[in-house]
Amino acid sequence: MQSDDPLGRRDFLRTAGAGAVTVTLAGCAGDDGETPTEDGGGQMETDDTATTAEDDGGGGDAAGDQTLVYARGDHPENYDPQQTTSGEVAKVTNQIFDTLIQFAAGSGGELEAGLATDYSLEGTTATLTLREDVNFHSGEPFTAADFAATFRRFTDPDYDYYLGDANRSGYGPFTLGDWIESVDASQETELTIELSQRYAPFLRNLAMFAAAVLSKAQIESFDANPDAQVALGTEPIGTGPFAFDQLDNPNDRVRLTANEEFWGPGPNVGSVVFKTITENSTRVQDVINGASHITDNLDSDGFQRADSSDTATLLRKNGINVGYMAMNMERMEPFRDRRVRRAISLAVNTEAIVNQIYQGFATQASQPLPPDVMGHDDSLDPYPTDKDEAQSLLEEAGYGEGFEFELATFSNPRGYNPSPVQTANQVRSDLQEIGLSVEINQFSDFGPYLDYTDQGRHDACFLGWYTDNADPDNFLYVLLDPKVDLEQVPDGQDWVSFDTEGYSPLNVSAWANTEYMQLVREAQATYDTDERESMYREANRLAHDEAPWVFVDYAETLRAINEAVVEDTYTVSSVGGPYLNTVELQ
Repeated sequence: MQSDDPLGRRDFLRTAGAGAVTVTLAGCAGDDGETPTEDGGGQMETDDTATTAEDDGGGGDAAGDQTLVYARGDHPENYDPQQTTSGEVAKVTNQIFDTLIQFAAGSGGELEAGLATDYSLEGTTATLTLREDVNFHSGEPFTAADFAATFRRFTDPDYDYYLGDANRSGYGPFTLGDWIESVDASQETELTIELSQRYAPFLRNLAMFAAAVLSKAQIESFDANPDAQVALGTEPIGTGPFAFDQLDNPNDRVRLTANEEFWGPGPNVGSVVFKTITENSTRVQDVINGASHITDNLDSDGFQRADSSDTATLLRKNGINVGYMAMNMERMEPFRDRRVRRAISLAVNTEAIVNQIYQGFATQASQPLPPDVMGHDDSLDPYPTDKDEAQSLLEEAGYGEGFEFELATFSNPRGYNPSPVQTANQVRSDLQEIGLSVEINQFSDFGPYLDYTDQGRHDACFLGWYTDNADPDNFLYVLLDPKVDLEQVPDGQDWVSFDTEGYSPLNVSAWANTEYMQLVREAQATYDTDERESMYREANRLAHDEAPWVFVDYAETLRAINEAVVEDTYTVSSVGGPYLNTVELQ
């Protein structure tokens, strides 16, 4: 998560002028419903040092008036799941919105009923039976028409309330748009979705945070233009366990209140506050002191302090993620030579990064697909550190005298890269030893950083990915297939420019290896598990050898929790979440 697009539908929704998808709607939801009037301004009134808020939080009897405080490292200002690829946004929107299908808490991606109680995929037809008697936080009833409007807002330029190419996130095409041919929502509690081709991950895509179901009434309460639709992100309305209450940008906080009518378990607290503390050490201490209850994105010092604390507990779980340094072949001609890319991979000491900087909660990466995901090839080893071989490859490629490039990095910790600046300095030092000069371009905020890399303005950059659906397609296709037609890749070239029609900026390396593209596209249309796994193993081997990235690490999922959290009520998950609806406080 941070991400876009799949095979087959070469003409469908690749550009702003793509044709409309067919949607049959039920004859309901004729009025606009209610939309919140709060502007999100002013200071949030909550006491972060106690489990009881100053106001009642709006929860039911079980929730009482307790406030759960979740500390994080960044504060986005827009909470529309269709406008972002950021996991920081998803932490909040996963509390507000529901998906048709969801991932079971604590599982490695096991699916369970969400807003749909039954679901199936046969050939190119997905059929879902919807949960009855579910209301949005505005009071509007949830029906099949809400999913249809959600889908069209995200993907259909002919829909009056389309979010717009410039505003929607890259999830639009690869999650839904490139696969769905039509949606039949003519029955309030039934959905029939026709796909444009066989697509194995589709049901998993419906469980992704970007597939959250929005309110048709709210969507159509805004003016019918993309700029107006952006405002939904500052007053989101869903069906989830917590309702949006206040966006306090001056204080970097978001407040949610309990949804008394939530259809699932919980919530067990009256409100949730997400507060931002950018410094790792300060954020961990906040949990140890009891001013926060849960925090994530721990660095090595933070997880050790939490683990040794008398008032906090460290929870850890195998992660499904990858951290990497991508080399942008469009901007840097040397990166177009595989020998140069392999030289850089041999020079960067990822073992030192993992063991000395990350100190034990990550392992070296060898390929794009992390362990515990079908298709990971255990026979592939991480690149060893061999600066002599790296120098020889540079000389063979004609770059023995070296060259200069920019390395863009974020500053705030991410689970897959908890110490980005220190990691960048390690890379710079390693590459200096083989004659390469690296200028570090450090961004203080993650949002502008993603904008920068999405536009392809970097020479090289750090990024990473948390799985959205625990399917290999979510890594191998989403991150390394450019989503362009094979015919658009010039003969003898394994890269394309960012302005190529249909290009997905999630592929920040501009890599376009047609053999790789054919493999992952065939695999996503294959329903036989053994056949899929074989193709993904081959794709991983190809990516390892071609080295469009320096494969850095696979990180554990770590959380520090304060003793005020009742034991076993918070479940660490590598897919989806955080699951705050079940959390209880002492």
